Amino acid sequence: MPKPSKEAVTRLTPEQTIERLIEATTQLLAEKGPSQIKARSVAEKAQVSTMAVYYHLGGLPELLQAVIDRGFRDLGRVLVAAPPSADPVTDLFAMTLAYRKFARSSPHLYDLMFGLSTRGSYRPLQQTRAGSSRRSAEFQAAYAHLVEGCAYLASSGRIRSGEDLDAMAAQFWSCVHGFITLELGDHFTQFSDPVGQILQPMTVNLLVGLGDTAERAYASEAAAAAVDC
Repeated sequence: MPKPSKEAVTRLTPEQTIERLIEATTQLLAEKGPSQIKARSVAEKAQVSTMAVYYHLGGLPELLQAVIDRGFRDLGRVLVAAPPSADPVTDLFAMTLAYRKFARSSPHLYDLMFGLSTRGSYRPLQQTRAGSSRRSAEFQAAYAHLVEGCAYLASSGRIRSGEDLDAMAAQFWSCVHGFITLELGDHFTQFSDPVGQILQPMTVNLLVGLGDTAERAYASEAAAAAVDC
């Protein structure tokens, strides 16, 4: 019986090919950084032809967007998996720690997800019309978990009533994302415990500004940190 050809053995469905390309790009980002994301290097890593990048996705910008979308789906799963409790502040800080752990495990992917590490040679995707949101559905789904956490906090009586949930979530996100971005850039090397010395006091200060007490906020966040250890 003749041996099957290499093409027959390695033939993939379009979905399998795209999955391979996304996985290969993610691995290259982790191993070598964004400068190595090229059609040829990704195709070699995925063990498919270079043309597959263009045939199945359209090009590098579309491939990178697929990787970004996967990243936000994974981030959403990480936030959902954060251990729940009966304390809304504990839950928010648990999500914060899970968010940080995700970013630290895949810093180049995290940078790419938020547009912090892109190559000028990449052809940008078509821009949305002026005034419209550029947030992807995958980003919105992940971000919704933070909004839900803020809604839980608002309904608990721990903070002043009438706070704008969208604004509150954006404030928490700004704190966490800003901290993580600076930490990934090695700007906190002078601190032995960046979480305890910077992130926790910063989020407590935000909670106090919203109407919580420092004592309760610190206790709630300490409970989340204890579970995370």
